[in-house]
Amino acid sequence: MVLGQLLPLLLLALARPPGAESAKDCVFCELTDASYCPGTHMRCGEDEDCFVGHGIAQGASPIINKSCVHSTNCGREEPVSYMGVTYTLTSTCCYGHMCNRAPGPTTAGAAASLALGWSLLRHLL
Repeated sequence: MVLGQLLPLLLLALARPPGAESAKDCVFCELTDASYCPGTHMRCGEDEDCFVGHGIAQGASPIINKSCVHSTNCGREEPVSYMGVTYTLTSTCCYGHMCNRAPGPTTAGAAASLALGWSLLRHLL
């Protein structure tokens, strides 16, 4: 009985396209010179997209940040100051739920969950 109840939910989750909601969840990470920035969860506005910002400055290590940005600002370059250095920060937007999260364990976990779901589905059919 439990598997029969889970099957419709699994199929619904697999059929739902990314970014189907008007407001999306994204990762927030302040400006940092660390190469890894897992960040924290945040909710964006309806007219915002998730982004990853990459900043460069001559003679300095690159910086990154993550957040939400109005869709009209995607791909723009802007000057930002970090640790007394002015960087040119370019925001690269993405358009799905939590799409600006760090690759690695989270992505692998999603793939493992999907594989388990398919395995259960094949077993039931």
